[in-house]
Amino acid sequence: MNHQSYRFFPLVTAVFVTTLIVSNIIAVKLVNIFGLFLPAAVILFPVAYIFGDVLTEVYGYTRARQVIWIGFFCNLLAVIAIWLGGVLPAAPFWNLAGFESPESAQRAYQAILGFTPRLLAASFLAYLVGEFLNAFVLAKLKVKTEGRFLWLRTISSTIVGQGADSAVFITVAFAGILSSSNLWTAILSQWLFKVVYEALATPLTYLVVNGLKKAENLDYYDRDTNFSPIG
Repeated sequence: MNHQSYRFFPLVTAVFVTTLIVSNIIAVKLVNIFGLFLPAAVILFPVAYIFGDVLTEVYGYTRARQVIWIGFFCNLLAVIAIWLGGVLPAAPFWNLAGFESPESAQRAYQAILGFTPRLLAASFLAYLVGEFLNAFVLAKLKVKTEGRFLWLRTISSTIVGQGADSAVFITVAFAGILSSSNLWTAILSQWLFKVVYEALATPLTYLVVNGLKKAENLDYYDRDTNFSPIG
């Protein structure tokens, strides 16, 4: 591929990485959506999957794999920066509106931006498993369907990818904390919401995919691709 010819590839990469990092930051808040108790990240994280579909559909699995790893290491950098910000001693005059002292502001920082090793491991593992499965299924289906039925490819890849993501994250993060029934409820709730989300976003996916294919003059098929996650 001629790297210079794909002018929108950096933009798609930037949106993908941004949605991933912001999702992990806002995931600390639990929200009530139609009676489902979910992390706030569900309003944004599926967008990363949509753009993951766009990457694979337009640019191919090899490019998508590159961006998945870029997202992983950018997220790792964000985590390290947030952790360092938390362990550095607070200035004695530092305070936030509504807090009585720097110590209380520091506790708020840790409560919102802090994380545990177990949750981090769950998040990173779920991301890699889910994203690579999503890209693999979509690429294989594109060849199988000869480029037809984009809606079938995006929804099918989401069912597999988001299902794996939800199962890995909830299991690794909360096994032994939640009962088996609550684990299954949490997994199914997240999975259902994300799949419905992407299904409803299908018209947007069509718009972006068709626009990029025309603008880039590219419609890649992974017929002889090495599908190893590490290249």
